[in-house]
Amino acid sequence: MAGLWYVRRGLSPVAQLRTRLAAVHTGAERRVAGSYPAEVQPLVDDLNELLDHQEKTVQRAVGKAGDLAHGLKTPLALLAQEAESAARMGNPALAESITQQVDRMRRQIDHHLAHARAAASGAMPGARTSVLKSAEGLVRTMQQLHADKRLTIDCTVDRDHAVRAHRHDLDEMLGNLLDNACKWAATRVRVESSATPAAIVILVDDDGPGIAETLREAVLQRGVRADEAAPGSGFGLAIVRDLAELYGGRIALDKSGLGGLQARLQLPRAT
Repeated sequence: MAGLWYVRRGLSPVAQLRTRLAAVHTGAERRVAGSYPAEVQPLVDDLNELLDHQEKTVQRAVGKAGDLAHGLKTPLALLAQEAESAARMGNPALAESITQQVDRMRRQIDHHLAHARAAASGAMPGARTSVLKSAEGLVRTMQQLHADKRLTIDCTVDRDHAVRAHRHDLDEMLGNLLDNACKWAATRVRVESSATPAAIVILVDDDGPGIAETLREAVLQRGVRADEAAPGSGFGLAIVRDLAELYGGRIALDKSGLGGLQARLQLPRAT
């Protein structure tokens, strides 16, 4: 019995370390916390140094991507001004062509910047975001952006639901879905959440025209502008798909019970 007690006591720090590592993995902790025996503590210190280094490297990469995107804004703005000049000089066809290409480049920049940011975020442990906090803030924003439509936006998200994603990325995904729904809704938009042991499912419904079943997959494809693929969709659905997949989630489109489109965003659940 005494031997078994000593074995259990000796393994206790290992069990504690496993618990702390699991907390880092799920996003509950950003570092391996706690004090450990002299034989284990150096390993824990090395792990934390590695986590620090990885986070700093990722932050630098995201910063450089942001700098690149910012640097492209000025030449794009100049091109947009050239389009306005062409229109004033009586060349509307040229103006329209330039405007379309500028819009296309801006969408590509937004898409790749979001992709790079999400890839970086996925490489950093410790991501945990309340779905309710994100949803409530975005609903207020959408009510202001689409005030002229006088939409009813229902938000029934559980306050305990949290996902393993960084706040700015969840805002990007959910914001695109809500904006899309508000653009095409006739009177009502609804956002709600449900949970499984491993995932949080966020549903965004609207009572707009919806999208034909044969076109729903097309609007999720990279490089396809959704409102060109089908009426009643919008922008940013491909970005939502890429962000969700980088976090181990997914996005699906279906017919809504409200009569329009339902977007189903599934992301790993954070404990």
